[in-house]
Amino acid sequence: MKVFLTVVHVIVSISVMAVILMQQRKQGGFTGVFGGGTQADSSGGQWQRFSILTKATVFLMVVFLVTSLVLVMMN
Repeated sequence: MKVFLTVVHVIVSISVMAVILMQQRKQGGFTGVFGGGTQADSSGGQWQRFSILTKATVFLMVVFLVTSLVLVMMN
C-alpha cells in the first residue's frame, strides 16, 4: 500500500509541476494580488472564472496534500 501511494504521490507531483508550467502568466502584476480590479471583475462566481488549468491545479494540489498526509501517518 505504501509503495502504491508513493508512486501516486510522485505522479501527482510531476503533474502539478506540468500544469503550473502550462498556465499563462497574467499581465496584471500585483493588481490582482492585493484585490485590485474593476467592477466587471467581481461579477459572477470566482470558481466559474477559473480556467481549466487552474481547476486542475487546485484538484492536483488537494490530492498531493492528502497523499502527503497519508504517507506521513503511515510511518
